[in-house]
Formats: sequence, C-alpha cells, structure tokens
Amino acid sequence: MATVLITDDAAFMRMQLKDNLTKLGYEVVGEAENGRDAVEQFQELKPDLVTMDITMPEMNGEEALKEIKQLNSNAKIIMCSAMGQQSMVLDAIQAGANDFIVKPFTPERIEEAVKKVL
Repeated sequence: MATVLITDDAAFMRMQLKDNLTKLGYEVVGEAENGRDAVEQFQELKPDLVTMDITMPEMNGEEALKEIKQLNSNAKIIMCSAMGQQSMVLDAIQAGANDFIVKPFTPERIEEAVKKVL
C-alpha cells in the first residue's frame, strides 16, 4: 500500500484529500499545514507520495517542493492549486513536481493523478 503525506493549510482540504485517498486504498501517514512542516514530515515519514498545496503560510508549496527534491530527487509530488495559479503550477512542474490537481478536486482527477505518478 502506497503511503501519502498531505500538505494544505486548510484542514477541510486535507480532510477531503484524505477521504478520497483512503477510499482509493492509499495510506495517509501524515498531514502538514505548511511547507516547512511538510519538509520535516517528509524526512521523518518517507512517504511514497506528497500532495502539496501551493499557497501556504511560512513556506509555500514551491519552496517546500524544492527542499524535498534536494533531500530526495526521486520524491513523488503532486501540486494542488486553486484556479488562476497556472504560472505557479508551471514553476512547480519545472522545479520537479510530477503532476498537479486543481481545486475543487474531483475523486476521478485525484485517482488519475496518483495512479500516473505512482
């Protein structure tokens, strides 16, 4: 069973992602509220996949993505963005993100992205 670390500053979004991923048979091993938290938990938990919100306090998703990629260049990361963040998504893809999903999520899109990345 693949393990996932969910990163989003909104508890509601983490809950929604966790619900969807659990139903798809993945194990959510951690939840982070910001990029700094995500980097720390990534080192500790070594998940198979990280979902990363782009806009967060303390450290944004793109900065966290870069730090995680420095720790492990093979890290699998799916960026989560709101509508209208295309340029940030492109920057994240160039920095090594494997895919992205746009809020509001559909269970189908989550499944498609995760299967593609893993």
